[in-house]
Amino acid sequence: MIPAPLSLAENAWQASALAHRHRVDRYAAPYLARRSAGAKHPVEDFLFTYYTQKPGQLSRWHPGAGTVLTGTAAAERLGWKFYREATPEELEASGAPGQGSGVVLDLGKFLEQRKEAVDFARIILGRTALRPAQFGCFGLHEWAMVYQQEANQIRHEYLELRLGSTGTDQVVEDNKIRCTHFDAYRFYTPQASGLNELRPTRENQRELEQPGCLHANMDLYKWAYKLSPALPSELVMDCFELSWRIRAMDMQASPYDLAAWGYPPIEIETASGKADYVAHQRAFSAESAVLRERLGAALDVLGATR
Repeated sequence: MIPAPLSLAENAWQASALAHRHRVDRYAAPYLARRSAGAKHPVEDFLFTYYTQKPGQLSRWHPGAGTVLTGTAAAERLGWKFYREATPEELEASGAPGQGSGVVLDLGKFLEQRKEAVDFARIILGRTALRPAQFGCFGLHEWAMVYQQEANQIRHEYLELRLGSTGTDQVVEDNKIRCTHFDAYRFYTPQASGLNELRPTRENQRELEQPGCLHANMDLYKWAYKLSPALPSELVMDCFELSWRIRAMDMQASPYDLAAWGYPPIEIETASGKADYVAHQRAFSAESAVLRERLGAALDVLGATR
């Protein structure tokens, strides 16, 4: 069923755009200040440095497919990618026939240029949702990334290892490693790669992704922004904020000593630390299931409105 188009008056959509910018600034402004000062943060820079979405792109508010923006300020968006003038029929159907003009997402052009991303997102989100969640990894991927490394080879070279190099290596050797996520596995040290029970690749990603994986759940943000501006920015930011919180927990469970940064450790080398990790992992998996469903519904709308 094709949903009826909606219209937003200028004061309404500009208020939403302003609220969105404030929401993004809470995270982006400190990052941009650090970047200008040449400073780093091991936790709070990650979503802006690992993922390709830049703060300026994220701060642009989009209503999503099928929403007509009216008012004189909407004309600015005609210079934005994937926007066009609304037709008289779209204005009529959206309930804004007297507005004279409006701007709407050019969904046809979007799907023409982003078909591969849309199709892959639909596959990866759908298949991941159908698999049982696994909760036995204990965040060992971060430990495998520094296994048997000298201090000057460690990825975050300005951080100390909480247990030192020898203690970190011992944790890796004392535990089974079963990472299902290629974009974590590909950063393993050569010495650690063979210790993983699975061999994730880009090719088998859609067969291995599972909803208990922290990184798969962080990547909901990636799929959301790759579908922008066809998705509402509120949904993109919901995914961003979940990813932000997952990253914080992921690094608390890492081998790095982040206490001075305000992130006390989750000591996964202990039974109580493992239990704490799994409790967080289960909660994030439940939250992610809701967002994965919302993203799937948004993809269905894109298909219905073609």
